[in-house]
Amino acid sequence: MHPVGLPVRIEEISSLCKEWHIELVEDAAESIGSTYKGKHTGTFGKIGAISFNGNKTITTGGGGMMLFNDEELGAYAKHITTQAKIPHRWEFRHDHIGFNYRMPNINAALGCAQLENLDKYIASKRKVAVEYIGHFKNVDGIDFFIEPENTFSNYWLSAIVLRDKESQLDFLRQTNDNGVMTRPIWELMNRLPMFENCENDGLKNTIWFADRVVNIPSSVRFEDL
Repeated sequence: MHPVGLPVRIEEISSLCKEWHIELVEDAAESIGSTYKGKHTGTFGKIGAISFNGNKTITTGGGGMMLFNDEELGAYAKHITTQAKIPHRWEFRHDHIGFNYRMPNINAALGCAQLENLDKYIASKRKVAVEYIGHFKNVDGIDFFIEPENTFSNYWLSAIVLRDKESQLDFLRQTNDNGVMTRPIWELMNRLPMFENCENDGLKNTIWFADRVVNIPSSVRFEDL
């Protein structure tokens, strides 16, 4: 929902959901620390989700975190993600179909330690983004993704937009051939064999970006820690 850490116009999405009585589940997997009009992404919907995968701003090696504005719903989610076991001193009884989604303590400790340094990580990524903005502003045919108005981005990934598919492939070849890891955005699901026959509206805008966007190096710098 908030691609590469850049907040979308989430208030408009939230208004549409309210108008049509749709519960908003906010995908903030990539945008921990990003804000829209001063409010953190992941807190606009009834449920928010943040990823702690190995390549995210902070990581526990895998898994993530769910955010709730409804305390009762949060308690229910915790219950079914811990096997829906009824508390008892020795019996193992369950009142729902449950799942074992508990994060091991050592992974959680890794995440907690990184949360204490989240501001440093984001500051470092934003510093990298500022340098990219200065570099690419004078490069013809390449636009750097900048944070939208009224937002604060964690710049989880720095991204550029090229002229067309041919330019994208040329950029990917030249950078990777010279030891600089770059990549396109994720393959569109409608282009995967298991979903290629699913209904869609043509995805004109999505395809336009998929054929032009490249993610470029954006890691936290050691000297900033």
